[in-house]
Amino acid sequence: MAKVLKNYKKRLLFTLHAVKQMNLPERLISKDEIRAVIAQKEIIEYYPNDERGASCLLAGETKENRTIHVLCSPKRGYLLIITAYVPFPEEWQANFRIRRKR
Repeated sequence: MAKVLKNYKKRLLFTLHAVKQMNLPERLISKDEIRAVIAQKEIIEYYPNDERGASCLLAGETKENRTIHVLCSPKRGYLLIITAYVPFPEEWQANFRIRRKR
């Protein structure tokens, strides 16, 4: 999966869900921020059996020092952005890279 992300500059395709999540007033995540997270290539979870095809959850920091998670699935010719969000501290450990146990 990380090998596929090395070509992150290829076309990004955003699902309707991703666009809705990115445009929530409390999030307002830009495409540039998505690209910055992808460029960091930090995979924190991998989902080989996702219904949309193998996907991974990325974590990264923006220029404004906020952590963003991006769920994406590499496809031929583009990277599908499934969703993006600012993680909730109560669901993640301090570095937002490891889920808290439920």
